[in-house]
Amino acid sequence: MCADTIDHKILFDQMPVTRFLVKPQEGRFYVCELNEKAVKFFEKDRVNIVNQNIENLFIPDNARRMRESLTACYEKKTPVTVAAPQRNYDRDAITGFWINPIFDEVGDIIYLDVIAQPSVTDTSIIERERDDALRLLTSIFDVSEVGIIVSDKKRHVVKINDSFTRIYGWNRHDILGKDFLDFVTEDEQAVGQINHENFITTGKRGSGEVKILKKDGDIANGWFTTATLELSDQRRFQVTTLIDITFRKQMEFSLRLAKEQADSANHAKSAFLANMSHELRTPLNAIIGFSEMMIKGTFGDLNNDKYTEYLGDIHLSARHLLEIINEVLDMSKIEAGRVDLDEQNVDLEALIQTVVRLASSRIFSTGLKISIDVPKTLPSLYADPRLLRQILINIVTNAVKYSDKGGDIIVKAHVNTQENLEIIVSDQGAGIPADRIQEAMEPFGQIHDHTQSSPYQSTGLGLPLAKAMTEMHEGTLTLKSQVGVGTQVTLTFPKSRLFFIEKRKSVFNPEDETTEEPQSVEFIKSAE
Repeated sequence: MCADTIDHKILFDQMPVTRFLVKPQEGRFYVCELNEKAVKFFEKDRVNIVNQNIENLFIPDNARRMRESLTACYEKKTPVTVAAPQRNYDRDAITGFWINPIFDEVGDIIYLDVIAQPSVTDTSIIERERDDALRLLTSIFDVSEVGIIVSDKKRHVVKINDSFTRIYGWNRHDILGKDFLDFVTEDEQAVGQINHENFITTGKRGSGEVKILKKDGDIANGWFTTATLELSDQRRFQVTTLIDITFRKQMEFSLRLAKEQADSANHAKSAFLANMSHELRTPLNAIIGFSEMMIKGTFGDLNNDKYTEYLGDIHLSARHLLEIINEVLDMSKIEAGRVDLDEQNVDLEALIQTVVRLASSRIFSTGLKISIDVPKTLPSLYADPRLLRQILINIVTNAVKYSDKGGDIIVKAHVNTQENLEIIVSDQGAGIPADRIQEAMEPFGQIHDHTQSSPYQSTGLGLPLAKAMTEMHEGTLTLKSQVGVGTQVTLTFPKSRLFFIEKRKSVFNPEDETTEEPQSVEFIKSAE
């Protein structure tokens, strides 16, 4: 049997949810009574809650929401439901509030009764879901093949995953607590600082390329994606994923370099064809024109002295055409790997003298002087004599072609301190700009204004042919040049190809194409 009277104060105080009474007064709402749950809810002493404007007990946004709901209940004189304020009240599991009007005898509202709506969800379920979500995120973080780094507002690294340490070589103790910009190249640190501040301030996502320092000193190219993670108490963290794109960047560089080389080669060949249109037409026109005049008998009988001069011009033009064709064919054979060496021991002194004598026949009217500096003790060189002669002819011819009148050309050969053979051809010609030396070494590379010093333009194959033929003999060709001073070409052959002989006549002599090596001659190979 129930008691005759019930102490409603006890029921109010012991109610298991937050409950408080609000008194409306001149458009404001003041707390006049609350239970113990409400005291804990507001996290204040009771004396600091009673008689307080309800708006002073909530943060501004939530205070506005509560005031509007209380006003609606008061004016409409009907119960109102309001969603729970956005505040850390998880321990009370509150989803909202019921607001009920309390009337006096005449029907006027004297109080508004505010009762919290408890969550109907089992807290254990929430905890399990939270734990499962945490384990899932942790698993994704740890097993991801992408490097992940988490930093705070001050750029200090607070967490990294295993992939980051594996890809970039750092240990966790090397990174945790450090400024993440310490692991970015100096040229990108200023931009990284600005981006970090923007991410933390605005919370916007960002992405782009970044260069990362690896522990071994190498630099890795990465693609980063950054997002801002906001936790409780307004804590913000920057979460950055890093994909290693070093290999991709290397491939892009290789492809770009290959394209540039292809474009350069294509340009050089286009320039070569344009030049050859003139190069080939000039001697052909001479051959055709002079021969037609002889056929028509323009100057009478064929024994006329003028025809003898024309025959010389025809012969010179034909030889020039043959040289062009031979150079193009030789270059194509070398590039296709179809050249076999017919090697023997070559008398360098005799070969150099032959080449210089051939070149000297072209410089009577130029005032050029060619001198030879070759010691009698110079060893022979194991090489293909035809190719070696072609190498020297190309280099010496270039020196003659591009030297000013009255200049000196020196052909020198010696064994250097490394016991390798060096053949050096120096001239006092126009020289080559430093930034175009590499171009001069490429097939079809033409860098001179040939009209100033040569009746015909060059194919641009002389030096590349000489270089390729030298490399076929395990040697190197280097070129040094200075504009207005001259050019120096150095051929270097390894000591393994040098032979010191007892009789110089036992080696190939360019003056005697029938020279054979006597079977009885002993060859002493230099120390390797």
